[in-house]
Amino acid sequence: MKILVVVHEYPPVGGGGGQVAKDICAGLAQRGHAVTLLTAHYNELPREEIQDGVRLVRLPSLRTEPYRAGFITMGAFVLAGLWHGRRLIREFQPDVIHAHFAVPAGPVAWVLSRLTGIPYVLTAHLGDVPGGTPEKTDGWFHWVYPFTHAIWRRAAQVVAVSDFTRSLARKHYPVDVQVIPNGVDLAALPCNRGEAGNPPRILFAGRFMQQKNPLRLVEVLARLKHLDWTCVMVGDGPLRGGVETAIAEAGLASRFTLTGWITPPEVLDWFDQSDILFMPSRSEGLPVVGVQAIAKGLAVVCSRTGGFLDIVTDAVNGYLLDPDDISGFAEALARLLTDGARLRDFQQASRIQARKFDLPLIVRQYEEVFEKVVKGSKP
Repeated sequence: MKILVVVHEYPPVGGGGGQVAKDICAGLAQRGHAVTLLTAHYNELPREEIQDGVRLVRLPSLRTEPYRAGFITMGAFVLAGLWHGRRLIREFQPDVIHAHFAVPAGPVAWVLSRLTGIPYVLTAHLGDVPGGTPEKTDGWFHWVYPFTHAIWRRAAQVVAVSDFTRSLARKHYPVDVQVIPNGVDLAALPCNRGEAGNPPRILFAGRFMQQKNPLRLVEVLARLKHLDWTCVMVGDGPLRGGVETAIAEAGLASRFTLTGWITPPEVLDWFDQSDILFMPSRSEGLPVVGVQAIAKGLAVVCSRTGGFLDIVTDAVNGYLLDPDDISGFAEALARLLTDGARLRDFQQASRIQARKFDLPLIVRQYEEVFEKVVKGSKP
């Protein structure tokens, strides 16, 4: 098959959704499909290149930050996607279009499909669904929401990344939604974990935004000053200044490392050097960092929300708690920091839990969806 993929974020730009698109595209290319991907240009990245067998075409973009895309930059991506997408379709002649995110990739796929008759598959992430990530869906998304119904209805198939995302979507969009979780290539993520670090290292990875709740992490760890630990916070975003201030006020500057926005391979290097993933998020679809963490054999302490319910079995490979349960988070972390045997058991259980997210299984599910859609679109 020839597959045209549209996604506004692609590593090293953006977060987990872009990484998901990258992994699926590489897997499809490996299985012999021709894959071309339209994404947003940023900084000094090449305008066009071949990566993992996938042709990347980066469109002119107003994007100025790798970790955030606002309304204007998304609008610019839609316009560029329509202009360049029509040309690319004439040249590439794809069998199917795959859009990651209902906004902004969805409008591009919808218009291109209307113009050419090529069917599209929509993969919905949590930020696409009203109420999923309030800082987005309760803000500017509120104004474009009435126009999104046609994008969902017109899709030949809608895919959600978790049961939680699907259930939330079904409240607003009465269409058939299939769940295909985000995956990771376990073969490319070896777990050579030995003894826990001395002291154990706690890891946070994600955008510094309200959804990820990074200030809660500092608040919890301030209660555990009497225990030995270090913490690495990977990522960047508008709350970074507040996080740095909170760390300084708690007198914990010597125990924290803030890496800023780094490349995906560098993120994985920190996984190799860490013992516990701590994510007090207020909402999640199916977080890629969570899947990567269990693949790397980390214990997980996180919020009882969204896709974390698929990643963590409570008291087996981690702990699930309310995002505002400061005492509960502190107690859960203390158990792991003070009980080496428990920590090792949780880490081993994480690796077993990761098997259901192995990338070849996920890629094959997408391949089956595309084959069904392409077959159904031909007379």
